[in-house]
Amino acid sequence: MREHAPDTKIIAIWINGSPFEATTEMSVAAALMRYDNMQTRQSISGQPRFAVCGMGVCQECRVRINGQPHKLACQEYCRSGMVINTGTTGLGV
Repeated sequence: MREHAPDTKIIAIWINGSPFEATTEMSVAAALMRYDNMQTRQSISGQPRFAVCGMGVCQECRVRINGQPHKLACQEYCRSGMVINTGTTGLGV
C-alpha cells in the first residue's frame, strides 16, 4: 500500500450500498475507479458514462452523494460516512 500524506485519514464510505475504504485525499471519481466501478451513470440511450475530463466540464461523472443528485465525482473529495450512488443502482443521479 502506498504512503499517504501525514494529514490524510483512511475513512469508510459507501458505494452503491457496499462499504469501501477510501482516504480524505481521494476524489469520489478516484474512489469509484479503485472500487472497480467505471460507470457513474447511464445516458438517456442507456450508454454507460464515466468521468472524461476530470475537471467538471463534461459533467459525465454525475452521481448522487448523500441523497443529493448531480454531484460531480471528480470535484468532490471523500468524507467519512459519505454515501455514493451511481446510475447503475436504480437510485442513480
